Amino acid sequence: MSEEEVIKRRLVFDGDGTGDDRRFNLMVKMTTKLFNSDDHADDYMQYDKILAQLSLIEHSRRRSELVTKSNDEQLLKYQQLYREYETKIQNIKEEIAQQREELNKAKTIKQNRIEYDLLAKQIAAEPPRTEMNKQLSALQKHLKELGDERTLLVNKLDKRKKQFNVLSTSANQLQVCLNDDTETIEINSSLDDVNTNSPEPMSE
Repeated sequence: MSEEEVIKRRLVFDGDGTGDDRRFNLMVKMTTKLFNSDDHADDYMQYDKILAQLSLIEHSRRRSELVTKSNDEQLLKYQQLYREYETKIQNIKEEIAQQREELNKAKTIKQNRIEYDLLAKQIAAEPPRTEMNKQLSALQKHLKELGDERTLLVNKLDKRKKQFNVLSTSANQLQVCLNDDTETIEINSSLDDVNTNSPEPMSE
């Protein structure tokens, strides 16, 4: 038998370390002494000691059983509490996840509400639709007037261009006529000079 097995048996035999093995060894010694003794004068006294020792061992065994039973019950309670706490922890985790999701939704709703308020302020700052329609109608009317005025100006410009072309053509023709008249006058003047400078005919 190895030393480890001896220690294990000793621990099992000793129970919870309350000295049961010593009491049992003592009872065995007392019993052996009783049966091996030749003097039977104090057998009853020895027998009473053995019964007392046996009673102590039985009491210790019952106490160990009660302690073991109590430990088992406590272990069951702790296991049950552990399962309950595990369930509560899981429920709390799920609740935290749900609260986090609701918080994200609340943040989104708040952000949307802020954007809505800003948009509403921008819309409120703009003039009403009726006023915008009036302004649009006025702008369209003014644009039409500008278009009509542009058409008139373009027509007037075309008319002025045509008049200028006619005037330019007339001026060119007049210049040609003037040039012709000038040449005719110069020719006539030259002829007059020739006639004036020629000798007079001789008289008979």
